[in-house]
Amino acid sequence: QVQLVESGGGLVQAGGSLRLSCAASKSISTINAMGWYRQAPGKQRELVARITTGGSTNYADSVKGRFTISRDNAVNTVYLQMNSLTPEDTAVYYCNADMTFVTYWGQGTQVTVSS
Repeated sequence: QVQLVESGGGLVQAGGSLRLSCAASKSISTINAMGWYRQAPGKQRELVARITTGGSTNYADSVKGRFTISRDNAVNTVYLQMNSLTPEDTAVYYCNADMTFVTYWGQGTQVTVSS
């Protein structure tokens, strides 16, 4: 089992930046892929960014060029650097650990971008 704890959310003005962190309770080098998802009110949860053990990344079209996902295996943490934030980025952001037969989720962290 893996526990995921997100941090770094908050309130920021449009154009600003935030960095989210996701600390895992076990070595993330053993996890197939780590990702960030978000869910805005009234909308479905959607993939924001994902990174595999090999370092391959993929991003939602809406965040390409603005967000960067990275991982530090030494501290079992995945990051999401978010720049040029817009009000449309407002959502609860969830960390995800994709293992072979099971997926784990964090509790989420709120990101609010004011105009």
